[in-house]
Amino acid sequence: MRRREFLAVAGASLGAAASLAVAAPRARAAARPQDAAPARLKGRIHHSVCRWCYGGIPLDELCVQAKAMGIGSIEILDEPDWAVVQKHGLTCAMANGPGSIPDGWNRAEHHDALVRRSEELLPRLAAAGLPSMIVFSGNRAGQPEAEGVRQCIAGLRRIAPLAEKLGVNVQLEILNSKVDHGDYDFDHMRYGADVIEGVGSPRVKILYDIYHAQIMEGDVIATIRAHKDRIGHFHTGGVPGRHEIDATQELNYTAVCRAIAETGFTGFVAQEFVPTRDPLTSLREAIAICDV
Repeated sequence: MRRREFLAVAGASLGAAASLAVAAPRARAAARPQDAAPARLKGRIHHSVCRWCYGGIPLDELCVQAKAMGIGSIEILDEPDWAVVQKHGLTCAMANGPGSIPDGWNRAEHHDALVRRSEELLPRLAAAGLPSMIVFSGNRAGQPEAEGVRQCIAGLRRIAPLAEKLGVNVQLEILNSKVDHGDYDFDHMRYGADVIEGVGSPRVKILYDIYHAQIMEGDVIATIRAHKDRIGHFHTGGVPGRHEIDATQELNYTAVCRAIAETGFTGFVAQEFVPTRDPLTSLREAIAICDV
């Protein structure tokens, strides 16, 4: 899966942690109730989970378990997997989009290929009834930041009209360049805000990854409130380490999710942490933490 490959390139230790996290015996997962009614949640947060964190669990099984927890989406999927989650009554709130983490929209030489791929993907997403695809700024590679912003604006403007016509969101993700993705361009919120304002489309938004943002800038709740109209999706992860979002790490995700709900946000909050113990137990606990 592409995202897991990118993260492995950024840090072999994270890849090793993911391998350990998904090694829980399948028999133990299979022993859990498979046909239980979905959990009754408060409904202020729409829950999703990133597939790559649970790669050792077959997708069909993950769908069953996630649905029983009240999760409505499994995301960061390529097209062949969209029908699998839909078969279980779930959606894919964030599909894989064009490009990669290091090679994104911040360089003019990438635009033609990214636009072609976007023009293929956006109609397929719309036909499948899926709301969003993820995109990346790309790495700096010596280019001044202002030029990266300018190129992201120019490239994303080329696909914004099609996204608007089809009703599909294009979401530019903030990542940290300090720990996981050295040299990534969109590593602070001002960059993303400038891009979104420059594109000027209601269908081009920021994917605010709370884990990455905490590492780079902190001040998460105030940032969410200040940029509520620019943010279209959220990812979680414990800091440090991108593991469970419980009391072992520094963020108060209950307070963060309460702030998200108070903005009137109607999109998805996706769990994207690498579990260090039984993956489904950790996921269930994370949903309880975020169910405000």
